Amino acid sequence: MTGRDPKLDAVLTATPAAAWTAIFTKLWDVFSAPLTPQHVERDVTDRERKISELELLLSGSAWELWRDYENSVPRASQALIEFWNKTPGGKAVLILDALSLREVPWLLQEAKRRGYQLHQAGVRGSELPSETTPFAKALGFSGRSALENNDAGFAHHLTGARTESLGAEWGSCVDWIKSAPAIALWHHWPDDRIHQLAEPGEALKQLSREAAQVLTSDAFWKLIERMTEGRRLVITSDHGYAACGLFTDVSDRDQAKWLKDNFGSMRFAHGAGTPHHWLPPISLCLTTVHGERQFALGRRKWKSAGGYPTLAHGGLSLLEVAVPFIELSSTKG
Repeated sequence: MTGRDPKLDAVLTATPAAAWTAIFTKLWDVFSAPLTPQHVERDVTDRERKISELELLLSGSAWELWRDYENSVPRASQALIEFWNKTPGGKAVLILDALSLREVPWLLQEAKRRGYQLHQAGVRGSELPSETTPFAKALGFSGRSALENNDAGFAHHLTGARTESLGAEWGSCVDWIKSAPAIALWHHWPDDRIHQLAEPGEALKQLSREAAQVLTSDAFWKLIERMTEGRRLVITSDHGYAACGLFTDVSDRDQAKWLKDNFGSMRFAHGAGTPHHWLPPISLCLTTVHGERQFALGRRKWKSAGGYPTLAHGGLSLLEVAVPFIELSSTKG
């Protein structure tokens, strides 16, 4: 039998910043390892199980670490603004809405196979809540739709960018890329599919198969090729997603009722919510830079009308808040 990971005990005694660094390092070690299309469903599910102890720690004895999240975790929005400000010349950003760490291996493997130079790759944090609009606001946009038709104005932090928000086929996105030296494209995949697959079923397996196909396709990499013509490119995400179909059902009847009454089928709620007395807590009220919110804590699900979604985001579990941040460039002249 495999013993308890000693790194978990170190998380309990470390400073919040050091603890979160160790947690994100562990996530990268687990999820960035190579994948093969033949075993992708099994391997992605196995990786979810590999971090179950870490998830349990953060919803049990180390739940207070979530109160230090915003002060301790380097967030994707901050990293994106820093990249934008420090990169002279051509630069580009591709935000893949709801891309999680599960999909990272395809990007790393294909970038290497297709001859791109990797400048940095690692984990960053989403905003709280792990939703689209808070991320957009952190970049100075009113929302994702503000990027449409290069109509984002001049008050955002990606100064000088030609902007677009699209859910179109990759080939249509290629047509959008012009000769502008600075571009920011926010694409709606895989978030659109996550919401389409949210009904109870084999959603994680299906999305894992589709992600393998999409992120190794010539059509997707034609877009990357066009975006890196004379530009340094960052691929990142606004938030990840939880595979709630693998979560444990809350067995305590009072707790399940409280969660249903406060969250419905969502992973967070606006405002402070109704206090509860359970320890360790089943939810946390946090005052974030985006306001006061109540968050579902950890890998919990409960019965709700229509069934709890199999894929969701907005709560406090690691794969909802941890996102990839990959910077690359073309080696072609």
